[in-house]
Amino acid sequence: MISELVVDVQPKEVSIAVLEDKNLVELQKEARNVSFAVGDIYLGKVKKLMPGLNAAFIDVGYKKDAFLHYLDLGPNFNTQQKFLKQALGDQKKMPAISKMQILPEIEKDGSISNVLKVGQEVLVQIAKEPISTKGPRLTSELSFAGRYIVLIPFADKVSVSTKIKSSEERARLRQLIQSIKPKNFSVIVRTSSEGKRVAELDHELKTLVKRWEENIVKVPKLKVPSIVYEETARTVALLRDIFNPSFQNIYVNDADVYHNIRDYVSLIAPGREEIVQRYTGELPIFDNFGITKQVKSLFGRTVTYKSGAYLIIEHTEAMHVIDVNSGNRSKGSDAQEKTAIDVNTAAADEIARQLRLRDMGGIIVVDFIDMAEAANRQKLFEHMSKAMANDRAKHNILPLSKFGLMQITRQRVRPAMDVDTTESCPTCFGTGTIKPSILFTDNLEGKIDCLVNKHNVKKFALHVHPYVAAFVNKGLYPLSMKWKLKYSMSMKVIPNQSLGFLEYKFIDSDKNELDMMEEKEMK
Repeated sequence: MISELVVDVQPKEVSIAVLEDKNLVELQKEARNVSFAVGDIYLGKVKKLMPGLNAAFIDVGYKKDAFLHYLDLGPNFNTQQKFLKQALGDQKKMPAISKMQILPEIEKDGSISNVLKVGQEVLVQIAKEPISTKGPRLTSELSFAGRYIVLIPFADKVSVSTKIKSSEERARLRQLIQSIKPKNFSVIVRTSSEGKRVAELDHELKTLVKRWEENIVKVPKLKVPSIVYEETARTVALLRDIFNPSFQNIYVNDADVYHNIRDYVSLIAPGREEIVQRYTGELPIFDNFGITKQVKSLFGRTVTYKSGAYLIIEHTEAMHVIDVNSGNRSKGSDAQEKTAIDVNTAAADEIARQLRLRDMGGIIVVDFIDMAEAANRQKLFEHMSKAMANDRAKHNILPLSKFGLMQITRQRVRPAMDVDTTESCPTCFGTGTIKPSILFTDNLEGKIDCLVNKHNVKKFALHVHPYVAAFVNKGLYPLSMKWKLKYSMSMKVIPNQSLGFLEYKFIDSDKNELDMMEEKEMK
């Protein structure tokens, strides 16, 4: 299997697509000014205690107070609070965590009222981003994740991933980390550290400790609430979690992000930085790799997947519901059970892909086509478990119920990816009337005339729908060439699959969009 990463950096957002054998399996979109992302650390203030829920609401600057449960305080919360009080009390001297005495752990079944008070300052980390009407979910057990290890301050333990099966390797890693880790820091050894040399682990450990030290010194100077540490950019964070030897290429269309990713790859996989490539083509990067078309076909309410069979995917406040339909396939009595097995098995593969692609979390209920034989229902359950084996998110799958429903829970830390695949009319804006389409090229020429002669822009790119681009560029003496000669300018016509049929964009040489909409078009 060939895995590739495609990063599309736009002025307002960054989109990251993961391809497996050219098929889109993950898509992440993030605004460039994003806040309250998973991993961010804040200095917050206790706003309200809820003894009935054994939880507290914390003000971290979000429009809704964030939720912190007693079980998410972490066993060494008292030690963290002692450190925070010393840091806030003496702004000239930051206490050294290595010289602190670790206080006894808090009670596992204690009460939030015995630990927190209204108005108290706390260091918290975003565990779940704001989803729907809910504010962020918090934890006070701070952590800094790397490729091979996770660093946790205010504790003194070493834990090794249970996915590392070799007892000798687990013992080697535990002893190795124990010998190099600083005092009063816990370390979780991740599965990817298996077989790694001490130099690699030591380098990452020092990097994570430095990250802690560089950010914690900000605390005494901050006003409550304020951000203390901002998690690594989504591009690098995603790469950190999914990078493996099967990655063949990473394509990026932005110089700064290209250098960031290249530096990161050289850090975690020395000698493999050549897989990071700068994309400089004229076509939008997602169009070039066939991602735009896949997004349009995979994110709708209806998803067709095999021989006319299709899924209906509905999102509600409480859960996600998926209905499996056989479409126009044969429904003869003799072939009914076989058809159900074929359609359900293919549906399981597509559903596993959709869960990763949309990052759907919480409760997912799947209504498969009814099957009469218990052996076939068990076979489908096993196939679904196998299809979701590569899903990094924690999940749990239950066998089919007597009603033919499969229940899945999947870890949700971010809102589900929801891409609207419908296109609003770019020419009438809902009025229902447009100018004659035959005059569209005349309208474009008018815009070009205005751009060249009124605004003195001589070099630009015209992004239009691929059908329009084909029309403008057709023939030995195409319309685009006539415009270039007539107006003495340099223009490239770029087919853009994300645009509507009569939609267009003018992009200057600095990659900035030029607004050429008329007032009456805007109404």
